Amino acid sequence: MTSAPVALVEPTATVGGASEPKVPLVALIGNPNTGKTTLFNRLCGLRAKTANFPGTTTDARVGRFDLEATGGRVELVDLPGLYRLQLDLPESRVCRDVLEGKAPYRRPDAVVVVIDATNLVRNLYLVGELITYALPTVVALNMTDIARRRGLSIDPARLGELIGCPVVPIVARRGEGVDQLRAAVDGAVGQALRGAPAALPTLRTDRQLPRPDPADFEALDGWAARAFEGSVGGASAVGAAGDSVTARLDQAFTHPVLGTAVFVLVMGGLFWTLFALATVPMDLIEATFEHLGGWVAGVMPPGAIHDLLVDGIIGGIAGTVVFLPQICLLFFLISLLEDTGYLARAAFVMDRILCRFGLPGQAFVPLLSSHACAIPGILSAKLIPDRHDRLATVLVAPFMSCSARLPVYVLLTGLLFAERPFFAGLAFALCYLLGATAALGSAWIARRTFLRGRSRPMVLELPSYKVPSVRTAAYTAYFQGVTFLRKAGTVIVGICVVMWWLSAYPQVAPPGEALQLRAEAAAAASQGTPERAEELRHQADFLEARHAQAQSFAGRLGRTFEPVFAPLGFDWQLTVGVLTSFLAREVFVSTMAVLLVGVDEAEDQGVIQGIRTAVRDDGTRVFTPATAASLLVFFVLAMQCLPTLAVTRREAGGLGWAGLQLVYMTTLAWLAAFVTFHGLHWLGVA
Repeated sequence: MTSAPVALVEPTATVGGASEPKVPLVALIGNPNTGKTTLFNRLCGLRAKTANFPGTTTDARVGRFDLEATGGRVELVDLPGLYRLQLDLPESRVCRDVLEGKAPYRRPDAVVVVIDATNLVRNLYLVGELITYALPTVVALNMTDIARRRGLSIDPARLGELIGCPVVPIVARRGEGVDQLRAAVDGAVGQALRGAPAALPTLRTDRQLPRPDPADFEALDGWAARAFEGSVGGASAVGAAGDSVTARLDQAFTHPVLGTAVFVLVMGGLFWTLFALATVPMDLIEATFEHLGGWVAGVMPPGAIHDLLVDGIIGGIAGTVVFLPQICLLFFLISLLEDTGYLARAAFVMDRILCRFGLPGQAFVPLLSSHACAIPGILSAKLIPDRHDRLATVLVAPFMSCSARLPVYVLLTGLLFAERPFFAGLAFALCYLLGATAALGSAWIARRTFLRGRSRPMVLELPSYKVPSVRTAAYTAYFQGVTFLRKAGTVIVGICVVMWWLSAYPQVAPPGEALQLRAEAAAAASQGTPERAEELRHQADFLEARHAQAQSFAGRLGRTFEPVFAPLGFDWQLTVGVLTSFLAREVFVSTMAVLLVGVDEAEDQGVIQGIRTAVRDDGTRVFTPATAASLLVFFVLAMQCLPTLAVTRREAGGLGWAGLQLVYMTTLAWLAAFVTFHGLHWLGVA
């Protein structure tokens, strides 16, 4: 994770012996689903970065925008969405510490609170708590267009008089009122820079309501209700609860049967779109890196540096970046769903299912995200309120079939069901089902053993339905893509370099049979039979590559650990593939191509056929149906990803949790593969 930006903490750096001047800090706060992130993107655009709040695993987005009062430099920190400051939840504790300026945080100079105009009373609870901090505060009254359509008439000036701070109506999705909001924030920051007494409210009026006691929920409710009644009129003075269309949609989307069916259809469409649309950019990325690797190979002389750059660094970067389109597209689509208001309904439906296995409804998005990559899935679990719920989600998220497993699934299902695409597709779908079943079953076990305790009920306020912001979704995809590359990409590149070294060294002399074939190839070329010479050279290349791989450090490891995997039907070659794929799952296919066929690319049918017909040292086939099925089950369930373990260690708070995850998943995968292999043998499928 990146270090916390200076805006979040007290500056300590000095220039010429004097402390650097503090950049004014504005905190952006609000309930979930109020358009806070959309407003942040409107104000800061791409001038933002993601980091951690010091001492926590909670993400912070910090951006910069310009104000006249400061001559330009203003930092805006997007605090986590929350309902109440006084709740004992991670996001509430972070927000309280920032607002109070507790070490190591720096107290903001001003606060912008975003509230939903269609759900004003509940949003005003947070405003009532905020004004007790005596910070210059500006209220951004968002979604005023939806409120007008529902017949609500809100007087921002009167509401501002009652609560004691400016209220600016905006539509963040379209940018309406953002300039006026910027001017109000400019005034609040200017007030702070002029050293105005902190105890004074931002506005002082005779009509201002007495400040409520934030610890007294009943008093706070009364304060919010009086502010609402004094400033709102129109057809629906209770938050548009009579919206019949919204009510009918909610009845459908949250229904135990119909809601589940809609959820399955929506998620099916999401994954179909994910795999269908990501194909083109993934192919372009692969082609780009293939061209780059070929160019580097052509301009550099042969040698260790050449092999390191082409096979290690460029190959490692390509293996990481190729999955970036799926990561970005997944978060883009999830952001659109969340912005429409549907994702909250889906979480409500999934809460009924997940709670049976000891998981809260909030675990839905992390588990969904893990289908692209477990790393962002684990990262997104950090705001699950209960620690035991959060740990259970983190531990089982890698069971969900991620993108890196796809090449392995494609290869093994193709080997199992050659020229039978229906059964191959069915086996592919069952891999996803097996992973999800293992995740839920493991969560059930964890919540009844070492993570014992009742899950907190999911408290969720259903947001208004609205047209999603493509701009916000694009920003979300961009930041998640950058985060993925920064946190996972660098680790995977380093791992691929290590894997290349293990596979390439120590260098050994070619076997005598290969030397004999090269001599015969030279003779055939001199006799005018180039086709025969090329065939002999190809055979020699194959023997040399297989001999080098067998004698490499990776090959020696394979023979050392072969007894562990022999009960699953794996020989030393498959053992090498399993061990190297622990560094990155997707390298299994290329490892098999090198070991069994002697080439680096495993995409054309000749190579696939070569893998299918490859033999072991004793002359038997490497991939029998029982072995291929055993290996497929193993890859579905095993923890074959070192970067994910590193993220688990950081997010769960210790090496012990990562170790538990590794041991449990590997043991379960080994036992399931053992049962699969011997069960098929018992059924007569060899």
